[in-house]
Amino acid sequence: MESILHFFYTNKEAIFIIALTIFLGLEVISNVPSVLHTPLMSGANAISGVIIIGGIILVGHADLSNLSDGGHLANLILGIFALLFGTLNVIGGFVVTDRMLEMFKKKKK
Repeated sequence: MESILHFFYTNKEAIFIIALTIFLGLEVISNVPSVLHTPLMSGANAISGVIIIGGIILVGHADLSNLSDGGHLANLILGIFALLFGTLNVIGGFVVTDRMLEMFKKKKK
């Protein structure tokens, strides 16, 4: 328990910034009209593309010969998670954007 309190005390600024960005993000997203959804999804997909590139770089530079070292293993795991979640975010963004654009098309009779 003491180590957890020490972690929170030493990282209180970062924790405060993360909490603040969560509340700010929820407020901004809840007030976005549906017309602006497609451009915002395009920007989110671009950011996720950068995350995918970072994950590729992390996995590519991971030293597989010395995985017993915690740092090398952590880099490999973080790179794999960045690739996985970034790819899921990009694919999900394209699916949602496609569904939004389908709503604006005229129906054929």
